Order: sequence, then structure tokens, then C-alpha cells
Amino acid sequence: MEDEEKIVDTLWELLKSKQYTRLKEILAEMNPADVAEICNDLDEQTLPLIFRLLPKDSAADAFVEMDSDTQETLLRAFSDTELKQVVNELYADDAVDLIEEMPANVVKRILALASPSKRKDINELLKYPENSAGSIMTTEFVYLRENWTVGESIAFIRRSGLNKETIYICYITSSGRLIGWISVKDLLLAPSDDTVISEIMEENVISVNALEDKEEVAKLLSRYNFIAMPVTDSENRLVGIVTFDDAMDVIEEETTEDLSIMSAQTPMEKTYLKSTPFEFFTHRIPWLAIMMISATFTGIIISGFENALAANVLLTAFIPMLMDTGGNSGSQSSVTIIRALSLGEIEFSDLPHVVVKEFLTALMCGLALGCICMLKMFLIDRLLLNNPELTLSMMLVVSSSLCVTVLVAKILGGTLPLIAKKLGADPAVMSSPLITTCVDAISLIVYFSIAKSVLF
Repeated sequence: MEDEEKIVDTLWELLKSKQYTRLKEILAEMNPADVAEICNDLDEQTLPLIFRLLPKDSAADAFVEMDSDTQETLLRAFSDTELKQVVNELYADDAVDLIEEMPANVVKRILALASPSKRKDINELLKYPENSAGSIMTTEFVYLRENWTVGESIAFIRRSGLNKETIYICYITSSGRLIGWISVKDLLLAPSDDTVISEIMEENVISVNALEDKEEVAKLLSRYNFIAMPVTDSENRLVGIVTFDDAMDVIEEETTEDLSIMSAQTPMEKTYLKSTPFEFFTHRIPWLAIMMISATFTGIIISGFENALAANVLLTAFIPMLMDTGGNSGSQSSVTIIRALSLGEIEFSDLPHVVVKEFLTALMCGLALGCICMLKMFLIDRLLLNNPELTLSMMLVVSSSLCVTVLVAKILGGTLPLIAKKLGADPAVMSSPLITTCVDAISLIVYFSIAKSVLF
């Protein structure tokens, strides 16, 4: 972080003193991702100037890494010549991502200036559903023929590989259908240049359909440690590839979305510093309103047992502890299950195993917490705080209620995300906020029911 601040300070000094040659040299040595990070913090006047000093071969790479607001600022500042150059340097999937983020007037300008071949690729990718493999794939890959020799294949890669997103894995096609793959390493280490591709290619090809969910594609790339995943249509024709960097973007996007939902707010596309208080308000208030209204059930339950509370006011003192412990217990289980679902470790068919595991875990946690609670009430509340109203019966009620609450909370936390997944909903919805609300109501019912049967 300190190094980045020093670089930014240096760039500003060079910019102020108009030492553009030196400024251009520093930018040329920087990684495009680092350049993008710096550009995200520049004002509208300085940003285009810095970008125009970038070498042509790295300008497009830096542009892709910028956030959407910075990209839009640059696009509006570009001349038609500059915009045409940047757009045509982008890979098709990156160009599609850009178009999906831009307002309509900017999109029209981008498409108007894109080359015919680039426009065709963009329009082809835009046909696929938003969350499909086709929407994130690139059509710029290297394909080879099974009857080519190693020498012919390497020569073809040299001619066509310059504008491909990756050349490390090449795919073998026959009449457009995917029949195998081979790495550049295998080509270079082949016995001779006359070796035919069909003799050394790998025929066991793992591929995905273009309509496959992009999150599932990202999981497959991670599972098999691929740098790219071939994408085919319903007739096994190779239509594109999903590269590892695009899969990482999907994983980051899905993780951010899950974390947002689990923390009771709708996902935001902008970064924290670029989001306004009103935008935070609109993303948070729906969930807060829902949870506030759902808390009405808790109030109804407490009102239903007001006679028991009036007879023993001390019962009220332990309500927060029961509700918080139950909510925390449910959240532990739900987060664990949601993570396992996202990694493909469990499916709905594993529900019986989940129930058993969570039951045994909850039983041990509940008994342990019950004993700790009993000891705490005796040593602190009874002896240290000298509370004579805290009888043995009362302590047993609180401790047993805690055990049952933890048991119910962990089973709910473990099963609700699986049920949500089965119903086609986002498992993250069944996370902390919703489970906590359910557990609050259940813990109160359990608590007052036990208290009413034991104390009254």
C-alpha cells in the first residue's frame, strides 16, 4: 500500500511538472491491474491524460481491470478513433461485460465503432442468458485439426494465436465438433514435427453446455484445475471457452452476493467509497423493514405469556441470552452448509446426513452451554450478585431452554439452506437474518413453555 502511494505521488509530481516522457516510462513498466487501480482514483480531467500515455499493448488490459464508473468516464472522453482502438483490442467477452455495464447511448457508440467481426462476436455472446456459461465465454481460442502434424499446428498457433485469449490449451475439432484437446507443452515435447495430432491428443474432454449456469462452470474449473473450460452447444460443437480469470470473477461476484444477503442487504455493484448514503439506504432498508416486521411475532409470543412474566419478572432477564445464543447457533450451521453447497460438497440428497450431524453437534453444544449457563447463574447471579429469587428450579428452566434452543437452531440452520437450494432459491437467503428471526420465536416458545410447566 505504501509503495502504491509513493507511485501515485511520483505520477502526480511528474504530471504537474509535465514530464510526460518519464511518466510514460513508469506507466509502461507497471502491471495493467496496478494502473487500473490508480486510474480508479483519478479525477475526470487527469484520467484521460494518464490513459493516453499508456502503451497501446497494455492500454486495453488496464481498461478491462477498471471499475465501470472509470470506464464510462474514459469512454465519454475518448475520440472515435481512441474508442475504436480500445474496443477492437478487447476480447469479445470483455467487450460484452463492458456493454452490459454502460448506458444505452455509450453502447450504441461502442457497437458503431467496433469492427464487423468484433460486433458479430459481441452480438453472438449477448444472445446467451445472463447467468449462463455462454455469457462469460470467449470465442477467441485456438482450434486444431486431428490430421494436422505437430509442425503444422505450431505454425498455425504462431499465425493465429496473437489475438487469442489463451493459447496454452488447444482444442481439436472435427466438422466443428469437439473431439479432443492438447497443450502447447505436449506439442513442443512431441517426438517430431511430423507426429500427427490424433496420435498425441487427449480424447477425454470435459466440457460444459453453453446454457450451463456460470457458477457451476466456475466450480468445475476449480475442481479440475483447468486454465480454460471448453463450451459446446447441444450438438457438441465448440462455441467458446471460459478462462480461469473469468471464472474467478464469477466466484468473486457470487461470494459478494452471498455475503451481502447473509448480512441482510441486497448486493451492490459499486465499491464502498463510490456508493452514496442513499444507495446504501435503498439496499439495506428492505431487509431491515422485513426483519422489523418479523419481530412482531416475537412480541406476540411475549404478550401471550405476559401472565408468566408478571408472576416471575426474573424470566425477562434471560430472554436476550437465549435469543442471541440461539441465533448464533443457527448462523454457525447455516454458514457452514451454505459454504458446503457453494463448493459442491453436499446436495439435497445428503439431507439425512446433515440432520444427523447437526443433531449430534447441537446436542453436545447444547449440553455444554447448558452446564456453563448453570455454573454462571450459580456463581455470578446467585452468589456474586446475591439474587435470592434465582432458585434451582429457575436455573434448570433457563439451562434446559438453552439446550433445546441450540438443538432446534442448529437443525434449522443446517436444513433450511438445503431446502432453499432444492426449491431453486438462493441458500444465502436462509442465513443469519431469517434463521435468527425463526430461532428467536422458537426460543421464546420453548422458554416460556418450560417455565410455565416447571415454575407455575
